[in-house]
Amino acid sequence: MYKRFLSSLILILFFVTGTIAQIQSPEQFLGYKIGTRFTPHWRLIEYYKYIAATVPNMVKLQGYGQTNEGRPLMVAYVSNPSNISNLENIRLNNLRLANQAPDNTRGSLDNPVVVWLSYNVHGNEAASSEASLLTLYALVNPANTQTKEWLKNTLVIMDPCINPDGRDRYVNWYNSVVGKNFNPSPDAREHHEPWPGGRTNHYNFDLNRDWAWQTQLETQQRLKLYNDWLPQVHVDYHEQGYNSPYYFAPAAEPYHEVITPWQRKFQELIGRNHAKYFDQNGWLYFTKERFDLLYPSYGDTYPLYNGAIGMTFEQGGIGAGLGMLNKDGDTLTLVDRAMHHYTTGLSTIEVASKNASKLLTEYQTYFHNAVTNGAGEYKSYIIKYNPDDAERIHALIELLQKNKIKFGIAKAGGNFKGYDYTSGKEASFSIAATDIVVPSLQPKSDLVKVLF
Repeated sequence: MYKRFLSSLILILFFVTGTIAQIQSPEQFLGYKIGTRFTPHWRLIEYYKYIAATVPNMVKLQGYGQTNEGRPLMVAYVSNPSNISNLENIRLNNLRLANQAPDNTRGSLDNPVVVWLSYNVHGNEAASSEASLLTLYALVNPANTQTKEWLKNTLVIMDPCINPDGRDRYVNWYNSVVGKNFNPSPDAREHHEPWPGGRTNHYNFDLNRDWAWQTQLETQQRLKLYNDWLPQVHVDYHEQGYNSPYYFAPAAEPYHEVITPWQRKFQELIGRNHAKYFDQNGWLYFTKERFDLLYPSYGDTYPLYNGAIGMTFEQGGIGAGLGMLNKDGDTLTLVDRAMHHYTTGLSTIEVASKNASKLLTEYQTYFHNAVTNGAGEYKSYIIKYNPDDAERIHALIELLQKNKIKFGIAKAGGNFKGYDYTSGKEASFSIAATDIVVPSLQPKSDLVKVLF
């Protein structure tokens, strides 16, 4: 009986380990090394679906909409099995920490830290979606003991491509003009994308200018999901001119006044960890220049104004195709670009995991301060209702609702003093019925201050 049990156990273990060992890398699945070709959007999605089907206890996919051209938008939740089986409770607890859950229950700090990685918002900055495939594989690869450790207390949310229409516009064009071997000369046709290019979405709108305003279909669908989670860390992946070295946090000063000391400090922690890996590989990089944290509708600032550590990572490479000679005479390849983004992705997850307790504590403190102290010198913002402005008032209400900013419709009565935006002076006023009141004491207090 013992021998029969042992034999069965060996067979079971062989089956399990044999199944795990069959997880294909992106290169095995696609048939080429990442960076030696551009991967069409549908193939990106195929690999994510393959991984989710192969290791469903570690990866769960969620579609959140479609683009104007009908391409699917989705995220992948990646973590260890206990976290993946408990996703909804993790999400709900995260909102409790942010004072934005539907109940009044106090959130627990015994929760995974949530890291959200957003790839390829500009379609012709295409290296990051390629890197996402490498990152996904590293997180589920059974031989990778480091990532296994990180995923014990970290939930990674990956959006493989924010702008599929723009990406495919660029990738399809590039694949139609490149030769059997790429031409690294900056004068080659493959480095001169015709108008309108792949940067924007179907309607030629820059989706990295739309986080707060949510005018575009892709943004509206993504921000609904984002605000249902409100991660502790968010990274927005980009490319810049091909002669520039890699950029990562900390950002350029001055910082907006609502950005907290902890948000600044974590950017420093991230930067030092990235620098360690870039130094080991002899890769060039810069920080604290050019990329600011002021405009509220970027993929780094909007998360910052909503309690996260928001960052943009910029790899040189716009127009570089599969490879291009830069001003130093070196050939910058897509392989290089993908590896740099892959490295900062894993480094971000590592730092978040190692600082998970502090991240969650500061996150809870951020929202506690928002509802108890508020941001700025004003207790409320009053928008006087005028029937002639009905459409504009309606548009403002829609904007507040999209961003989950709390507001109320006033009842008549009461005389007050406050700053009059039109005159630029303090003035007396009365509140009339149907006036809009936006309080400062609310979870979205910083965003209210920034927008108003």
